[in-house]
Amino acid sequence: MFQKNQLMEVMFEDVTHEGLGVAKPNSFPVFVAGGLPGEVGQIKITKMLKTHGFGRLLKLEKSSVDRVQPVCSVYKQCGGCHLQHLSYQGQLEVKRKIVQNALLRIGKLEGVTVQPVIQMDDPWRYRNKVQVPVASVDGELVTGFYSNRSHDVVAMDQCMIQIEENDEAVQIVKQICQKYHVAAYDEATHQGVLRHIMVRYGAATKELMLVLVTRVKDFKHKEQVIREIVAALPQLKSFVQNINAKRTNVILGEQNEILWGSDTISDCIGDIQFKISPHSFYQVNPVQTEMMYQKVLEFAKLTGQEFVIDAYCGVGTISLFLARQARTVLGIEIVPQAIADARHNAQLNDIDNVAFVVGAAELVMGKMQETGERADVVVIDPPRKGCDKELLAAIVSMASDRVVYVSCNPATLARDLRILVDGGYSIEEVQPFDMFPMTGSIEVIVQLSRGN
Repeated sequence: MFQKNQLMEVMFEDVTHEGLGVAKPNSFPVFVAGGLPGEVGQIKITKMLKTHGFGRLLKLEKSSVDRVQPVCSVYKQCGGCHLQHLSYQGQLEVKRKIVQNALLRIGKLEGVTVQPVIQMDDPWRYRNKVQVPVASVDGELVTGFYSNRSHDVVAMDQCMIQIEENDEAVQIVKQICQKYHVAAYDEATHQGVLRHIMVRYGAATKELMLVLVTRVKDFKHKEQVIREIVAALPQLKSFVQNINAKRTNVILGEQNEILWGSDTISDCIGDIQFKISPHSFYQVNPVQTEMMYQKVLEFAKLTGQEFVIDAYCGVGTISLFLARQARTVLGIEIVPQAIADARHNAQLNDIDNVAFVVGAAELVMGKMQETGERADVVVIDPPRKGCDKELLAAIVSMASDRVVYVSCNPATLARDLRILVDGGYSIEEVQPFDMFPMTGSIEVIVQLSRGN
């Protein structure tokens, strides 16, 4: 067994979704930030657990041909990106391998071909939403992102994966709030005013939403701050104050006050329009989202005769795409506000062959089975924890012809696919999408059909 502070030379064999290099001296996994597959380096063990350890890279003896210089000046300090030191083509191959390894090692699914990752033409400046913490350093407001595994704000003026409009809005707000001495929130003392600045941008409509997250509703010079921000942001359509008075890591509180303009902005995915509020879930990469939803449609193989269930429908984004080519669609979501947004979005687009219900998908589908109802196609897009076993059991019992699984976590995807395959489904195609370049995250869409 290795010891803390031990020095050793290792070869990196892999990289995790968090961007940690994986070395296996004597078959014992050690995770080290900055290491890339094929590289050899000197490391120092910093932590030892029973099943694995962590280390710090001291010196590279052999570098990967895919190693590149990060474009961000605070990349090593910031926790927002994980893979800027890896070429984009190298990132795509790493992500494909992450999916392959999960299917094989976790799902025990052999012989499954994982398609090359669908990449972005330009992997920079893609995020349409930013929410940055605000801190005070030497009496000055700073904005940025938290450093890895801490709540220390790494100050920055621009983020290379955010769209430029969001960066500019954050800087303008910071400068105006500094001018009027709006105090940054202090987690330790639970004092101060400004906690976070959130900006949402409609890529198709060019509409901007600004949300100031504050500890208190009223603060000095509030009206002057509002007037100057509105004057400085010509694309602003919605200016909201979100009041979050709790000691919590959750960014948004429950109370919103409209400071100026509308309570929502609009955006489009394809030709479908969506209203977006501060609390709305909405994909942050509009370019890849449209391509991904088109792939969902392709995998669903709709002819216009099908009854489709969208089992984790959120605000109805996928449901509305499906409804254009299906007979009827039922969207199921446990969050009431999301269902309210979904119904509003359906009305906004004059789509009347879709219905939305509040509830746990496994319970709703279980009741449908009791009455003999059956969906031809089931689409599932669960959170990172994957699907509840009861939902997978309901899908197997319903024996739908096709299942389209949209996943943001290859590990839970592999676990759930194993259950569906054991229940009689065959995996037809596995297509990863790079929704989040420069990070280790990967989206995957899987097409399954009922075995004969």
